[in-house]
Amino acid sequence: MYPVKCSSPRLALRELDLDDVDAVLAIYGSSAATEHLSFEPRTRDEVGDIVARSIASATAQPRSEYALAVVERASDEVIGFGRLALDPHQQRAATLGFALRPASWGRGYGLETVRLLLSLGFDELGLHRLWGARSPLNEASAKTMQAAGMVEEGTIREHVLKAGQWRDSVVHAILDHEWAERVPTV
Repeated sequence: MYPVKCSSPRLALRELDLDDVDAVLAIYGSSAATEHLSFEPRTRDEVGDIVARSIASATAQPRSEYALAVVERASDEVIGFGRLALDPHQQRAATLGFALRPASWGRGYGLETVRLLLSLGFDELGLHRLWGARSPLNEASAKTMQAAGMVEEGTIREHVLKAGQWRDSVVHAILDHEWAERVPTV
């Protein structure tokens, strides 16, 4: 599926372009935004490489990654980064990830972003299972995934090496029939 265009009343998901490097840097270069992610803040060059790889992977056949800009519709500003990565080891499954710039926190945009990614995965791509992992200390992400209908499944012990320390990850997932049974929100 290319190009991706999904929207809710306040947000839209769209393909990344090279003009998005600074907006993605506001997320991936931020120590606050990356505190609970699996990596340290990135440099502008590193973010430029990520955006370029994401653009290239968008037209791959078959497409296995959907790395997308999260855009606030009212301002047309990129406020986040959302990602679905198809899992070659699981049939019709993908991992989900999202991050927002700190200035956009506390407005419900995380929940809207997750719902848009779930809609893309289930309604557009026909997937069976979507899952994401979070830092055990990231309570905001836990609440967001739970509010979107994702179920906490368990802990992957010492899953991420960050700042020289091993960190666990808490897994949340949702199945296609659980998504279909929800009250429509996107």
